[in-house]
Amino acid sequence: MRPWSGPLMLLAAMLSSAPLCCAPASAQDYPTRPITLIVPFPAGGGVDAVARIVAAKLSTALGQQVVIDNRGGAGGVIGTRAAARAAPDGYTLVMAHTGTTSINPTLYANPGYDPRKDFTPIGLIASTPIVIMAHPSFPPRTLADVIALAKAQPGKLNIGTPPMGTGGYLAGELFKAMAGVDVTIVLYKGTGPLTNDLLGNQVPIAFNVMAPAMGNLQAGTLRAIAVLGPDRSSLLPDVPTAAESGLPGFEAMLHYGLLAPAGTPKPIVTRLNTELRKLVASDDVKARIFADGGDPLMSTPEDYAADIDREEAKWSALIKKLGLRVD
Repeated sequence: MRPWSGPLMLLAAMLSSAPLCCAPASAQDYPTRPITLIVPFPAGGGVDAVARIVAAKLSTALGQQVVIDNRGGAGGVIGTRAAARAAPDGYTLVMAHTGTTSINPTLYANPGYDPRKDFTPIGLIASTPIVIMAHPSFPPRTLADVIALAKAQPGKLNIGTPPMGTGGYLAGELFKAMAGVDVTIVLYKGTGPLTNDLLGNQVPIAFNVMAPAMGNLQAGTLRAIAVLGPDRSSLLPDVPTAAESGLPGFEAMLHYGLLAPAGTPKPIVTRLNTELRKLVASDDVKARIFADGGDPLMSTPEDYAADIDREEAKWSALIKKLGLRVD
């Protein structure tokens, strides 16, 4: 035996076994500690509402707590960017929606992440339309009335929306272009703060999701003017769509989903997708999504990736057409 053959053989054995001891935990072992779910918007809004439904159910299914981490700012850019930089080990996930995956990458000059390169899709959860809603004291009753008021008073009508990069904000810009009106868009940090100011009549009308405002819409403390979906909402059956209100083609729907940092092991992604599909299919979760004005969606990771591509193609074309850009 040569002098160093013993140590070299031992070193070779250690190196050959290293990948086994350092390999990611299998789907059967995962998770062994709490999981952080980053919500890139403030608490109390539509994205936060969906995230809390998912977190509660996943905690039970996985046997580990799923902790909500609200990191609002810049239309979801700040929280989503943080998630993109997290370790790809299944212990940091991010609640995504159309704004963060399919709007921000074109709207922002440097969002700091690429939804295709920096994330692994887990699955879709729900969709919901933007709703034009107003304080009860706001005189216009229909979308046609809103347009007439805006044209009669150029630049004077304030319309509240969530931050740049959200579907609500893009809906406001699309409204200006399609209706040919000059209105002032007032940006809020999230749909929760927007709803609060709408209730306080600090802003008379808003482009908002239903989740944070559903109770107020049903109680009459807020009034829905139009639903920006292809069909009327089952929760607001008397509220017409924009097409029914004389503005065909004016639609704004949001899709919610779950993402993990790119490189997250496939067995973990598969496990999370399986549990996500189960919880979205459950009667109580479907009931909660319906109660917030949404529709449940189930998908494979590949389906969600294709959905991101389709939505990005649609919204990026609008952003470029309107010449919108945030530096």
